Order: sequence, then C-alpha cells, then structure tokens
Amino acid sequence: MCSKWRKLYGQSLDDTEVPFTEEDYRRRKHHPNFLDHINAEKIVLKFGKTAKKFATYVVASGLQYGLEGGILHAFFKMAWLGEIPALPIFGDGSNVIPAIHVLDLAGVIQNVIDHVPKLHYLVAVDESVHTLEDLVKCISKNTGPGKVQKVPKENAFLTKDLTQQCLDHLLVNLRMEALFVKENFNIRWVAQTGFVENINSILKEYKQSRGLLPIKICILGPPAVGKSSIAEELAKYYKLHHIKIKDVISEAIAKLESIVAPKETGEGEEEGEEEEEEENVEDAQELLDGIKESMEQNAGRLEDQYIIRFMKEKLKSMPCRNQGYILDGFPKTYDQAKDLFNQEDEEEEEEIRGKMFPFDRLTTPEFVCGLDASDDFLKERVMNLPESIVAGTHYSQDRFLRSLSNYRDINTDDETVFNYFDEIEIHPIHIDVGKLEDAQNRLAIKQLIKEIGEPRNYGLTDEEKAEVEKKAAEDRLAKEAAETAEREHKEAMEMAEKIARWEEWNKRLEEVKREERELLEAQSIPLRNYLMTYVMPTLMQGLNECCKVRPEDPVDFLAEYLFKNNPEMQ
Repeated sequence: MCSKWRKLYGQSLDDTEVPFTEEDYRRRKHHPNFLDHINAEKIVLKFGKTAKKFATYVVASGLQYGLEGGILHAFFKMAWLGEIPALPIFGDGSNVIPAIHVLDLAGVIQNVIDHVPKLHYLVAVDESVHTLEDLVKCISKNTGPGKVQKVPKENAFLTKDLTQQCLDHLLVNLRMEALFVKENFNIRWVAQTGFVENINSILKEYKQSRGLLPIKICILGPPAVGKSSIAEELAKYYKLHHIKIKDVISEAIAKLESIVAPKETGEGEEEGEEEEEEENVEDAQELLDGIKESMEQNAGRLEDQYIIRFMKEKLKSMPCRNQGYILDGFPKTYDQAKDLFNQEDEEEEEEIRGKMFPFDRLTTPEFVCGLDASDDFLKERVMNLPESIVAGTHYSQDRFLRSLSNYRDINTDDETVFNYFDEIEIHPIHIDVGKLEDAQNRLAIKQLIKEIGEPRNYGLTDEEKAEVEKKAAEDRLAKEAAETAEREHKEAMEMAEKIARWEEWNKRLEEVKREERELLEAQSIPLRNYLMTYVMPTLMQGLNECCKVRPEDPVDFLAEYLFKNNPEMQ
C-alpha cells in the first residue's frame, strides 16, 4: 500500500516539496484502482469499533530497509558480487522514496501498543528525503564498484531479483513526514537520519544477517610445495580473489599508465562522476617513474615499498573487502608482514618487544596456512615436471635451488613471517605436503576446507541451483539404473546358478539310481542261480503233473509235490 500513497491519497505527483502527513488522511480521495485497500482499512477500523477489546490502527510506513536488506536487497547483491561495472538507476532517479529502518518501524508499532493513541492513522518514516539516485549511489560507493548508470525504467524488468511489486516501490515519488510519531512517541531510533547517514551500520547488519562475511586466507611455503594450485582450488570453492604478486604489480602499473595517458571525455559522462574519478596525473607519473627506476636498479625486481603499497591497495579494494581473498606466497618475511598489515594511523614509535602491536583487521588474513615438505621431496617434484612447464619459470634448476635456499634461510631466523602471525594471535595451520603422498594436493585442500569452514556468500543462484538439481537428478537416475542393472544381473546369475545346481542334482540322482540297479542285479545273481539249478526243474515237473492230474486245489498239490521231490530232502 505504501508504494501507491500519492495516487491513493490524491496528492499531485509533481508536488514532492509538500510532505504527506497524518492530516492528509482527512482530505484524501482514493484512486479507483485502490478500492480494495480502502475497504480493507474500513473493515479493520470498523472491527475495532464493534469489538471493544481491540484497538485498530492503519500505519503508513515508508519502504523498509535494514537487517537482510528489504526493498534494497537487489542493489546490495549486485554491489557485493561486483559482476557489473556500475549499479543501475532506473529512470532519472530523482523520485523521492520514503523509507524507514525495519527496527524503527517495530519501535513505532511498540509505541502504538504501549500508548494506544486516539489518532488511528499514523505515518512511520525516518527524517531523510532520499531519492532513488541517493540510495543507489550510497550502496555503490560503500559496497560496490563506486559507479552508477542511469538506464531506462524498462530495463528494470531484466533484473531477476526485482519483481513488479519491488519496481512499484522503487519508482514511487512521495515525501512523507511522521509528525505525530515524532512529537508523541519515544523511540530509540536505529537510523533516524536515514539510510545514507547510517550506511555503515546498515551494511554491517546486512552482511551479518545474510552471512556475507569475507574469508581472508594467506598460503605460505617453499617453492613447488603447491601454494598456487591449492590457492586456485580454494578460490573456486569459496569464490574468493586469488592474489598473486605478479598480477598485482601488473595491474597497478597498468592503472598508473592509464591515468597518465591522455583521456577523451565521453558525451554521456556526468560532470560529478568526472570530478570523482579525476586523478592527480603528476603524482601518478612520479610514482611510475620511481617504479621503472627501481626495476632498472634491481634487475627487474621491484622494491618492497612499492609491492607493499600495491598489495595494500588490492587488499582494501571493494571486491576483497566483500568476498575476501587468498594471498598466494606473500608476505615472505616478518618485516613485509608487519608493513603490509599494520595500522596506517599508528604512531611511529617502536613497540615494546613481546607486546602485540596494532594491525589492520580489515586486511589481515583470518586463516594462515603454512605448507611444507622436505627438500628432497620438492626437488623430486620439480624434476618430474614436464620440460614445457619448467622452461622460463622459477622451476628451472638454478632459480629453484636458489629460491629454496633463500626460503630456508629466511625461515630459520628468530623473526619469521609465521612468528608475526603468532604474535597477533593468528596461529598458522601447518601441513606437511610430503607426508600426505598426494600429488594433486586433494588431502591438503580437504584439510584446509575443514579448518576454514563453509563458504560465506550468497550461495548458488537459481540457475545454478536448477543445474545442481538437474545433475543430482541425472546422477540419481543413473545410480538407480546401475542398481537395477546390477540387481537384474545378480538375479540372472542366481537363477543360472540355481538351474545349474538343479541339473547337477538330477544328474547325480540318475547316477545313484543306476548304481542301485547295478547293485541289486549283482546281489540277485546267486539267488537266480539257485532257483535255476534247484527250484525250476522240480517246479516245471510239478506243473506238468498238475496239468495231468488236474487236482481240485492246484496250489496245495504243487506245494505238496515240491516238498516231496525237494532235491535236498532226497
């Protein structure tokens, strides 16, 4: 409802100088498109009159910000990710947006509950008069690229995180003033002066609420121990910026050269932006000359003072402040670490030995990893590298041995870079890569992820989530198909084995039957011989006699005949 106040209350769109207050409720005329809003208000107030137990109010609040971002979340996200060179301002950006911190709105509601005022229509906004351009510029400056770009209102529909309702809110043009709240309520304001004046605390709330805390990692160790490969994998996993000395120096020199080089002013550039981006060309030229002179005097190497300066600028850049960084192989010495991470506003007095000296928490790493391995392990690893990789790099024999010896010499002193971190209570994670016996450093990466914890960012986008879900579904279907095929194969094997066992059993049964028949036949031979020799001749004679005599009882006659003519009896 708050996005349509000027239409809803019949106030002229051009009359932004006159603030909307509680008094305007008396003379408002609702727009036909918002009849449902008016009816809802009437029902609420009528219910409060009929049900005496309830006191009902209509609170017209400004657009809410704070904590997780509210209406400005899309701009926070675009700025934090740093994927676009400038934040968009839809339209000319001159529309005034009434706003209030969500906690201040809660304070207004609490005061309504506590005081039960007679006035039933209240306005709840902070004291600011900010335009859309003011809000977007503030977000861009404090957590983004620092630049804005005005685009047509139609382009707003291309922003995935902005719905039609969000756009209606952002394009509203209305000044509101909470006179009754200001004069009668006692509120402990969180952001009474508005969004822009309280941006630092609002940003802190937003990042903490959404878990957008930077992860700052420093990986140190001897040459060929695997610093860059591990840093690269961690940078992908945590979506951090992989910072290498060579890249930082190249970027800094390129930036100085672009400042010194003559520029052509574009027609679309605004005067205010030109003034903000204007650099001191003379200072840039002087610094560039000093860099070139230093490199000429040191055989192409740059002095520490320049490296530290460029590194500090990189670590304080907005992308590193937002997401964090992985510092690859730097600083190398105690003094470099102290110069890089010290507080710039600290006094130049010598700190007492043993007392923790001040350091810049904004740029100092949260996790320090010390990789190490024996010299023999590192030499063997470099010797096994392909010639195409070794050629022209610091892995060539002379350069590698010199770098390795230099690293060992530096880290045998009393003041090493690891001592520095121990002194400021950031205790390094030491990993012996040689003992892990893992050429791809997967075990070291897994151990570091366990120590560092989960990523602290927005997580996957809707497209990435859909892709992950699609891949998970495909993997699940493939797994189910493999399990089904395995089960069918197992069942087929079991059935084949069962059939083979059945056939073997039948074969053995037939063999047993045959052996039994042969045994019975063998055992019946003596009996047959006896019958043929002694019984059959007498039996045949008895039968013949039986046929001749034809007695009344042939069986009895035959038995009597066999008994009388038994050869053994004779």
